[in-house]
Amino acid sequence: MTGPLDAKLASALGDRSANALKRAFGMLTVGDLLSHYPRRYARRGELTALSELQIDESVTIVADVLEVTERTMRARRGSILEVKISDGRGILILTFFNQAWRKNDLTVGRRGIFAGKVGEYRGIRQLAHPDYELFDPDDAPAIGSEQAKKWAMQPIPIYPATSTVASWQIAKAMDVALASIAGLTDPVPPAVRAEFDLLDLQRALTWMHQPEDDRQWRTARDTLRFHEAFLLQAALLQRRAQLRESPATPRRPGPLLAGFDAALPFDLTDDQQLVGDEIARDMAQAVPMNRLVQGEVGSGKTLVAVRAMLAVAEDGGQSALLAPTEVLATQHLRSIVAALGPELAARLRPVLLTGQLGQAQRRQVLLSIASGASRIVVGTHALLGELVQFADLGLVVVDEQHRFGVEQRETLRRKGAVPPHVLVLTATPIPRTVAMTVFGDLDVSTITTLPAGRIPIVSHVVPLAERRELWHRAWARLGEELAQGRQGFVVVPAIDPTTKEDDPDALADDDEDAAAEVVDRPPASVAELVPLLREHPSLAGRRIEPLHGRMGTEEKDAVMRSFAAGEIDVLVATTVIEVGVDVPNASTMVVVDADRFGVSQLHQLRGRVGRGGVPGLCLFVTAALPETLARERVEAVAATLDGFELAQVDLELRREGDVLGSTQSGGRSSLRLLRVAKDGDLIGAAREAAAEVLEGDAALSGHPDLRDALERRLDDGARAFLAKN
Repeated sequence: MTGPLDAKLASALGDRSANALKRAFGMLTVGDLLSHYPRRYARRGELTALSELQIDESVTIVADVLEVTERTMRARRGSILEVKISDGRGILILTFFNQAWRKNDLTVGRRGIFAGKVGEYRGIRQLAHPDYELFDPDDAPAIGSEQAKKWAMQPIPIYPATSTVASWQIAKAMDVALASIAGLTDPVPPAVRAEFDLLDLQRALTWMHQPEDDRQWRTARDTLRFHEAFLLQAALLQRRAQLRESPATPRRPGPLLAGFDAALPFDLTDDQQLVGDEIARDMAQAVPMNRLVQGEVGSGKTLVAVRAMLAVAEDGGQSALLAPTEVLATQHLRSIVAALGPELAARLRPVLLTGQLGQAQRRQVLLSIASGASRIVVGTHALLGELVQFADLGLVVVDEQHRFGVEQRETLRRKGAVPPHVLVLTATPIPRTVAMTVFGDLDVSTITTLPAGRIPIVSHVVPLAERRELWHRAWARLGEELAQGRQGFVVVPAIDPTTKEDDPDALADDDEDAAAEVVDRPPASVAELVPLLREHPSLAGRRIEPLHGRMGTEEKDAVMRSFAAGEIDVLVATTVIEVGVDVPNASTMVVVDADRFGVSQLHQLRGRVGRGGVPGLCLFVTAALPETLARERVEAVAATLDGFELAQVDLELRREGDVLGSTQSGGRSSLRLLRVAKDGDLIGAAREAAAEVLEGDAALSGHPDLRDALERRLDDGARAFLAKN
């Protein structure tokens, strides 16, 4: 069912305006336009502080015309119109070339809204050919009257705009769009609106875009923020309920798991035992398990997953483990085989499927999977291929879920004759609000304790901005560790000076954090550092080798095997070693250009060292200046080993788009007003309200407006972003 919000923009605004909004913002429907909320509100009586404007900043300001002059250009024919505007304190010049007619509008004393990019000419800030809209003095009530005060202080929406579509052009389009939604239904049920004192949707949108006073837009914003939270939670809970309606094959542990546990050379931690019990209870049910296990790096999540696989293997069922990289998939297979031991591994025949296998080997692996001979299958995206068929897929394990979209998880899940149980693992601790918002369709288990005997890692920031000589001290410190018979990692953001590793978690070049002001950056690529370190006096004679994603599978595996065997002293790598690489003798990690990595990435990387009986040391080398956000991010990681504390710091330091994934399919479903870092209580309240509505009515047959809204705003493509962290 469609409604006024689904109407094409062209039908409401006409082709010209609709096409301009589509090009500028990707808007297609009336709903897209109405969810483009003001970024602030100005007033006719408000003057902007011109002294605070930054060069190259795109601005929309309220100011008075102070002076208008016209002069002839010297170098060519034509004239320049210069208009001096002021906020009563600062001065800004508006410059128009060959547009002398504008002086008929821009007369001294006129007040208006002006928009453009701030430039500078001879030390004076200016806007060249700005857009503007002047307040109509004929509309202004008599000076000093109550109506005049109200007119002067009425909020004027200032919208996120572009060089081609100005804020007031968007405002005019809003007026037309609002007139087209008469009779708009509200997806939030009346009982919920009453409980939380919410406006109906049509009034909320009207007050947001056409407020008569501050109270109206603030009330509207509160209502629309709750709408976002409620619709998200309703979608997640509905999906969770739908999954539980599917039948699943109960899987119960037996002799295989008992024998495995008895052979372990250590005791399970209390958290591992607790989470294992939760998984066993879920998998014993005739409905599919859908559980997320989050835990610190090295907390034993893989062991928990292997124990679940053994319960499935008990009656001939198969488990598939999906890993984001070949390095991690290979490491997982090696770890699983080692954990099972020769006899059990021979019975269960774990296999590896990646895109780099030769044709003959790939055919053999596919046959082993299809026949059911291999009860444990580890692989990369190659597992999702059409030719991959399972005899009895009972468990899907997705490692590092934030690297995959929900559609990939679903593709693997659908390879089961009946819906398999699903176990999602992440070593990126997730704050409660993000867990509710991004993984709200999953039950969440947490492993917080580390295995006994693990020695805490010592972390230090190496601040090149203040002390350039520390660059050499970092390599000397690495050399001291190697002299004790240990090994080390050097992690960099790029393969060579022009080629970054294909890393979905890396900060973009244009990220405002990554672009923070820095001094001269050090060499920060594999190609630069390998020869440099081989020649460094502190590392002379050491075996130093590269590892990155552009290397072939066999070459990468050979390097990792050599490193694990102690034949390589230092691995200079990109983030292909971020997760899953387990070399107990590696004691030291040097992260070069650490400010180019996110908080959770740095924490993940650090977890690769200190995994044996020797102390771990991590050096974060950064050229970021003190008191910049980039430097603050690095210092936050160095200050604590608590991944959950860092997850909250990360949430507060990063922009909302980074939290939920910047490539959100279906723009209408992205969060516009809701702030996951700040609105935890609201999200929790919305989840409880949505749960009450969905209880006993997962199909929402009794709430057709909500059902239609979810179908409209969270179609299959848009739901994908919900599974990205």
